[in-house]
Amino acid sequence: MEKIWLKNYSEGVPAEVDASRYPSLVDLMDSAFKKFPSLPAYKMMGRQLSFGQLDEASRALAAYFQSLGLEKGDRIALMMPNVMQYPVAVAAVLRAGYVVVNVNPLYTPRELEHQLKDAGAKAIVILENFASTLQQVIKQVPTQHVVLASMGEMLGFPKGMIVNYVLRKVKKMVPAFELPGAVTFKDAVAKGRSLTYRAPAIAANDIAVLQYTGGTTGVSKGAVLLHRNLVANVMQAEAWYKPALSKIPAGEQLVSVCALPLYHIFGFTTNMMLSMHVGGCNVLIPNPRDLSGVFKELAQHRFHSLPAVNTLFMGMANHPEFKTVDWSHLVIAVGGGMAVQQATAKLWLEKTGCPICEGYGLSETSPIVSCNPTDSKAYTGTIGLPMPSTDMCLLDDSGQEVAPGSSGEIAIRGPQVMAGYWQRPDETAQVMTPDGFFRTGDIGMVDERGYFKIVDRKKDMILVSGFNVYPNEIEDVLTQMDGVLECASVGIADDKAGEAVKVVIVKKNPDLTEADVRAYCEANLTGYKRPKIIEFRSELPKTPVGKILRRELRDAKKSA
Repeated sequence: MEKIWLKNYSEGVPAEVDASRYPSLVDLMDSAFKKFPSLPAYKMMGRQLSFGQLDEASRALAAYFQSLGLEKGDRIALMMPNVMQYPVAVAAVLRAGYVVVNVNPLYTPRELEHQLKDAGAKAIVILENFASTLQQVIKQVPTQHVVLASMGEMLGFPKGMIVNYVLRKVKKMVPAFELPGAVTFKDAVAKGRSLTYRAPAIAANDIAVLQYTGGTTGVSKGAVLLHRNLVANVMQAEAWYKPALSKIPAGEQLVSVCALPLYHIFGFTTNMMLSMHVGGCNVLIPNPRDLSGVFKELAQHRFHSLPAVNTLFMGMANHPEFKTVDWSHLVIAVGGGMAVQQATAKLWLEKTGCPICEGYGLSETSPIVSCNPTDSKAYTGTIGLPMPSTDMCLLDDSGQEVAPGSSGEIAIRGPQVMAGYWQRPDETAQVMTPDGFFRTGDIGMVDERGYFKIVDRKKDMILVSGFNVYPNEIEDVLTQMDGVLECASVGIADDKAGEAVKVVIVKKNPDLTEADVRAYCEANLTGYKRPKIIEFRSELPKTPVGKILRRELRDAKKSA
């Protein structure tokens, strides 16, 4: 496809970026440590960690890992929410020449066992809150070394001691566990300070991260992200965000709200690595579902950037404590991970004056593929334009590019695209074309300006009497209805039509009725798109990142 989108780039955004600017993420981090030693890199609960402190602690932890006898390229799992130990551990693993395996801390024992076995993780750094999960599988996995972190250990005295006491004894958030031989994070770093760190030779094509994906739709598999993939995406994000970030007063440090889980690739790249590169500070939010806690933390800071998913934007904008936070310095809000809905975008703009720039990405693409210009003034309903150095096209089932104006599977080629799935050559071959495009499984369209729009995922499409129904469209319509807080739509088996539409709604107005919804759908959706079943719930099932788990809604029987 001709790069018709280039002429619609914001002023100053280049068509290409230099993905070889840093040979590896380690070089990127080392550069930041030298440039910004005294600046805060992370803030959390009144405590801060400077770039210099991050440099020293991660170097010590890297030396500790090396003392375990691990070989270059070995995998180390990290199972923590957004706490200060996480960026220290990431930097340590990479600087020691190993591979980061990001693990969702809310995994069940079955899910954790699968990932540790699949990755062949030799070691794990885990928050003690989740250690009981590890205990249940430790004898079945190749993980021989355990480093135990605690929520309070990097918060200083006495706050850290108080936080740990409350979590362990009062809130009972640390279930009992036994992991003989485990070493505390604090002790591992202390021991590493007395050891010699040996800087390994790390090349652009070495593996940096195994980012597991597909767990909500099938067997979870690791996307192999090389150092050059992630460096490229940081450079692409920096170039794309520049029009917005240039609004920050000269000499003022970029401060980002880090509510996205850092173990998720969206947060890993856009919060942690981009901020590392530009000398920015992240305000860590360990539990974004506790919105009162989020607002309490944000009220203490002046911040400029907020990457998030639609559900978080919506939840915050509708929260009674929204006005306790000063939003006047926010210059960029990037929405990703799921579709940004029009009603959410409208409300957010009204309340903050800062539009949500919707982007698009996948674990397999490090993740950012496209984004709306960051100097946009309004919601476009699209995933924006392809990033610099990125090719996007639409393919039919046979792999041929579709005719202009037609929908097709979005395919991506660029320096941010993964090397493949970890030890799954057959699955890699299914998604990679001979000329290097990654087939996303997402159905999209592109307009004459080069703006792409997601129609939906192949697997989520609903087929009603031969007509394609896309859940995103139904959800976008219903969330604009007064009284609807959020909703999700799925296809269910139907004797007459093959499939029928089911919608699950969370009410904003408790007086909303099924009849109200049906009347609204009749006015706004053609017959075959209207839901056959309407269900009300107090909340929607979601992943920790905030994606709606359609599978659970599809499998659940209609409530009485």
